Amino acid sequence: MTRYILAIDQGTTSSRAILFDKNYKPVASGQQEFTQHFPASGWVEHDGEEIWATVLATCKQALDAAEATIADVAAIGITNQRETTIIWDRDTGKPIHNAIVWQDRRTADFCDGLKDQRLEEFFSAKTGLLLDPYFSGTKIAWLLDNVDGARAKAEAGKLAFGTIDCFLLWRLTGGKSHMTDATNASRTLIYDIHKCDWSDELLEILNIPRSLLPEVRDCSADFGMTDPNLLDDSVPVTGIAGDQQAATVGQACFEPGMMKSTYGTGCFALLNTGNTPVTSRNKLLTTIAYQLDGQPTYALEGSIFVAGAAVQWLRDGLGIIEHAAQSGDLAEEADHTQSVILVPAFVGVGAPYWDANCRGAIFGLTRSTGPEELAKAALESVCFQTRDLLFAMHADYTDNHETVLRVDGGMSASEWTMQRLADILGAQVDRPASAETTALGAAYLAGAHIGFYPPLKDFAKAWHREKRFDPKMPEEEREAAYADWQDAVRRTLSDH
Repeated sequence: MTRYILAIDQGTTSSRAILFDKNYKPVASGQQEFTQHFPASGWVEHDGEEIWATVLATCKQALDAAEATIADVAAIGITNQRETTIIWDRDTGKPIHNAIVWQDRRTADFCDGLKDQRLEEFFSAKTGLLLDPYFSGTKIAWLLDNVDGARAKAEAGKLAFGTIDCFLLWRLTGGKSHMTDATNASRTLIYDIHKCDWSDELLEILNIPRSLLPEVRDCSADFGMTDPNLLDDSVPVTGIAGDQQAATVGQACFEPGMMKSTYGTGCFALLNTGNTPVTSRNKLLTTIAYQLDGQPTYALEGSIFVAGAAVQWLRDGLGIIEHAAQSGDLAEEADHTQSVILVPAFVGVGAPYWDANCRGAIFGLTRSTGPEELAKAALESVCFQTRDLLFAMHADYTDNHETVLRVDGGMSASEWTMQRLADILGAQVDRPASAETTALGAAYLAGAHIGFYPPLKDFAKAWHREKRFDPKMPEEEREAAYADWQDAVRRTLSDH
């Protein structure tokens, strides 16, 4: 009798595999970091072969840690860093180039050219997205135009495109499944989220052959069987969702108006809008939160490019901390009479500004500014950016500003940061009992398809809060701090 669902959580800086039991509890895991490649300013790449090796290794680590075999696994669910783009040879399965990561800005000029042709509204109407290097479409075009022989091979049907989930599925199934799910497809800039199909018009504009593209299925579906040579037996893959959508499922945000925010390398907030795709007037994205039984559930999404990456910068760039967890303790010791503001636009800024060309800046430095104040500024920048998103979502979707935000991701473990988040938002922040919401979402989608887990409403009842953070900061102080942030952002934007 199978005991577990195996969730593969392939992130921006590491790959993880987690075994979940029937009670949604993580029982064992494996994790490996992999190399970040920066071949030019604003360029970010990953080695697809290294990602695949870490995924396979962590699956084996998790099984070994649980003293289990693949025979104990009922199904596999995959969640992944979204928008990261990889193209591979259908015959050999080998990538033709490193994967271009979601953070990569190399196609900024290409996007600006499309905007100059007044095409952004056309793209947005079909995809819910903006013309930004963040998304996969212009990355695909770049690879076809810049890798020797790629375009000719693509037009001959010899190449395959995928986001990382799709590439992993291809490898897991021995090249038998070239599929993705609706959430990942909705992040490519070439998928019509209303017709739920690839857009021939957008493909023509970007000069992308349709033969490159995977089949799109529900998040909970039959994606094929794994190659028995990989893990000593064959097991079905029955769940796929992009990491932010998987976290939305893991946080049980199934009712319209529910909101979650995930704090990883970046920060991504999703607000469930139900069966209705809401067009943003504030540069938020309209996206698919999940799709089940052929019916998409939509969301408004705000994307912050730098969240945990700001803490990594404190550690790796400035060397003022040794471990990410130290940032909160350092911020606690900061001189609160100093108003130091960090705008962490290391790779431009996302919602609601969408400026690919601006770069980071620090305001308010004095002779007495030290590591403590810089740590505080880095953590507060995430809180300010979340408030930007929250206010934009309220303006687009509802006049009700009474919000409870469900949080997850590595930074949510920081007591200082979550309290400051509640203070800056002036809203309650709920941290779930399960810290593994992204992987849990993927596991639930896989398990629900085969009856290992119950329907959505029963899963929602199993969600439990570990801690609620209530705002304590006086309103006058909160508004003054946010005004300083807004002024700093205005002075940082490239067109200021």
